[in-house]
Parts: sequence; structure tokens; C-alpha cells
Amino acid sequence: RDAEELSSYQKKIIPIDTHYGVALAGLASDARVLSNFMKQQSLASRLNYDRPIPLGEITSRIGDRAQTNTQQYGKRPYGVGLLIAGVDAKGPHLYEFQPSGVTQEMLACGIGARSQMARTYLERNLEEFENSSREELIKHALRSLKDSLAQDKELTVDNTSLGVAGIDEAFKLYEGQEIAGWLDATFENKTEGGGGEAMETDS
Repeated sequence: RDAEELSSYQKKIIPIDTHYGVALAGLASDARVLSNFMKQQSLASRLNYDRPIPLGEITSRIGDRAQTNTQQYGKRPYGVGLLIAGVDAKGPHLYEFQPSGVTQEMLACGIGARSQMARTYLERNLEEFENSSREELIKHALRSLKDSLAQDKELTVDNTSLGVAGIDEAFKLYEGQEIAGWLDATFENKTEGGGGEAMETDS
């Protein structure tokens, strides 16, 4: 969302490595701290072990880091939730990270203040995802985002971004006119208002 007409939308998807990225809900400054930590850990894995870091491993590490903050005097919990999505040697993964340090693997998920409607859409269509194509998964992600908006809002190229990863496809962030075709195909070229971010893993 933007606070007023002349303000810009906050970026909510951060690419971390070639095989995964994160979407955030909450304090962007805390998301930067965690994303920088994840980038350092990902680089160390490539330098020390010559492999992309497994998604379960990096998720566990940020969970431990966040949980430690809840135990120490003078430190506060991170004020951000994350979705970690990508593909490693074991296949596609989607993890939810909570400020308490709790992490769990999901089949589909939404986070943020208005995410319940998106979650409802994802739960309602969950059985379709396994046999869906890359393009169909992207459309499902956009429709779930649309359901989380106020009734007078729409997804546009200005307020929507997509993170896409696949088994044979490096993680890439799509923004602006790059997603215009998907919006047109999904919503028949509605172009006003709203805001959202989506992440999909292509299996």
C-alpha cells in the first residue's frame, strides 16, 4: 500500500541467491538485517562447500537467530515475517518465518495484515497446484493477492511484484511492465489501485 498519491510502494520481495528469495511483511529494516544474514550464509555455503545452501538449513538458521533475541535482556524480537521460497537439491520449498523464530514448511501461504483472504483462496484451490503449469501457478498467486485487497482496489504494474523460481529456472524478481502480461491475462486488463506481492515455486 502507499500512504498517499505521491508516495511509492514499499518493495516486499528480496532476491537472496540464484535459487531462492524472500517476501516480507513488517519492518523493512529488520527484513534487511535478516536478508543480509541470509546472503552471507548463502555465500559461505558456496565458498566452503561448493553448493547452494539448502532452504531448510537457511530457514532453521534465521529461526535460531530470531529465537535468541527473545531470550536476551535488551534485545527485541524481529518485527518482520518472511516467506522463503525457492528450489534446492530436494525440490521446491516454501517456508514461513515468524518473528518469534517459529518456522514451518508450507504448500502455499500468505502473510501480512490482509493475508487471511489470500490464505482462504489458496486453501480453496490447493488441490489444483500440484498439476498446474508455471503460468497457472502465477495466475493463482495473483488471484490470491487480489482477494486480499479492499473491494475498490486492483493489482497494477505499479503495486505488484512477483518472485518466481523453478527447478530449471533461477529465482527472478519481476516488476513493472514485466508483469503486465500476467495481469492482463489474469484480470482482463484492470489497471487501477491496490497493492500486493506474491511468490510461487514452480515444481
